[in-house]
Amino acid sequence: MARIVAGLGLPHSPGYPALVAREGPTSETAQLYQEVARRLDAARPDLMVVFDSDHLNTFSLNPLPTLCIGVTNQTAGPNDGTPGVPQYIVPVAEEAATDLLRFGLQAGFDFATTYEFTLDHSIMVPLHFVRPQMDIPIVPIFINGIVPPIPLAQRCHALGQIVRQAVETLPGDLSVAILASGDFSNDVGGMLAPLDEYSGSPDVAWAQHVVDLMRAGTVNQLVRAATTPRMARAGNVAGELLNWIAMLGAIGDQRPEFLEPQADEGHAYGFWYLDGGRHR
Repeated sequence: MARIVAGLGLPHSPGYPALVAREGPTSETAQLYQEVARRLDAARPDLMVVFDSDHLNTFSLNPLPTLCIGVTNQTAGPNDGTPGVPQYIVPVAEEAATDLLRFGLQAGFDFATTYEFTLDHSIMVPLHFVRPQMDIPIVPIFINGIVPPIPLAQRCHALGQIVRQAVETLPGDLSVAILASGDFSNDVGGMLAPLDEYSGSPDVAWAQHVVDLMRAGTVNQLVRAATTPRMARAGNVAGELLNWIAMLGAIGDQRPEFLEPQADEGHAYGFWYLDGGRHR
């Protein structure tokens, strides 16, 4: 029986690869990604389910799915010319993606499906830092956390729970990691961005509150707090928190083994081991 062995959450700022190339492996950003990469390597997953909010590069406003699973055998990225990130071929676990899709549909999640797609920085930046070998196939699940109306936090938490149930039905002795990509507070090109900046965290207190709830393992409290209006006050891409909530739904009420906030930047770096993980 397949099982989830780890959860991880990461930011995906498109400026980070160039920053690390400039400042080197001892920079704070590089060190934080390296810490998560080390733990991911120790968990030794056979595949990763990735919860992500595309930035209108993989999709567009016509159409823009609320929930979508990518089903293919491989894809590529970044499709948005992210500085400092080479073009990668990314393996996709096609059979597992199909199984998750079918399980979700039977459980009442009316997923959209894309069979031809590429990936933007929101997936490629985390993979570039924590698995540049691109040797772990992924199953991408896209959650629209960017363009209103966005789904409810309760629905995304339930999505994660359905993914956990679906993983347990996958054939073979597979170990699965769940990756969430995104920020808790960030406004890009909007009126909430910090003065004289194109983007930035307008709600540091909210970002820290999110981290505090995660650290305490009080996921239900986080889900209740993450209302659509509350996330909107934290910036026009703060709905990326839904990816983290889906990941937490998949791994259950676990306290993180590693969680490093950068509240002033509106995000955090986190890692959760689950019972049965092969890290010991």
